[in-house]
Amino acid sequence: MAALKHLLDFEGWRRSEVESLLETARLMEEVLERPMKKVPALKGFTIATVFFEPSTRTKTSFELAAKRMSADVVSFAVSGSSLSKGESYKDTLLTLQAMVLDAYVIRSPVAGMAHQAAGWLRGSVINAGDGRRAHPTQALLDAYTLLDELSQLEGKKIAIVGDIAHSRVARSNAELLPLLGADVWAAGPVGLLPEVLKGARLTSNLAEALSDADAVMVLRLQKERMQDGSLPSIREYISEYQITAERMNLARPGALLLHPGPMNRDLELAGTLAEGSHSRVERQVRAGEAVRMAVLYHLLVGRAA
Repeated sequence: MAALKHLLDFEGWRRSEVESLLETARLMEEVLERPMKKVPALKGFTIATVFFEPSTRTKTSFELAAKRMSADVVSFAVSGSSLSKGESYKDTLLTLQAMVLDAYVIRSPVAGMAHQAAGWLRGSVINAGDGRRAHPTQALLDAYTLLDELSQLEGKKIAIVGDIAHSRVARSNAELLPLLGADVWAAGPVGLLPEVLKGARLTSNLAEALSDADAVMVLRLQKERMQDGSLPSIREYISEYQITAERMNLARPGALLLHPGPMNRDLELAGTLAEGSHSRVERQVRAGEAVRMAVLYHLLVGRAA
């Protein structure tokens, strides 16, 4: 694990490295359960959260994660920045680098931006979501949430349902979960399925994907990215693909229900299920802080050890 400098996606990662990181996340969660939720693990480090796209969960949890480990945090937002004056992404990042930072948590609407930034910057780069390409820390917290109750993912069937084509969450989970032994199925309307999703079986047959699934992950319909007419009518989508209590019955008894958020209640998911017995949505949010603490720790302290 010590050789890894960046978290851009899971290419080149080994199962043992992922398991080590998730075990660290478990230790970090123990820290968060204490009355004093702070350790000096990253004292002296400075971390920038650079979000060229809006975010609630990811940005907040990364900033909290850094502060819980006593790091200093520089928070960048597009509004009021020189980007509005025509400055490029590269020059913006190089300006931040001149402030002698140790790590950059970057979200961008441009696929591949994190990879480019890793070539420009001296510090560690963590991909907090780049276009449709990847969102690795979301996949890590999803895996952490699943392992919390399933104990292992070896041989477990995980169904990902919804807007697969536009989802960086689907792509990162299709990379990560099979690395941990899971069998991943991705289901949605034909117009919302990519031609290929490495690591997953693609199907437009929702029942096939849900049948005997140990967990169901529902994705938001990203209507803002659908300029090509790929979305069927909302009424048709709800009729054919909305996850309802009846459709959850196709999965294994007690199957877990996940959603990375933000959620369109009563569109991709029947609203009552979000707080139902199957739901682990709140658990995902709670896991985010511990997992992101572990990522920062492994990339900064682990690399230096």
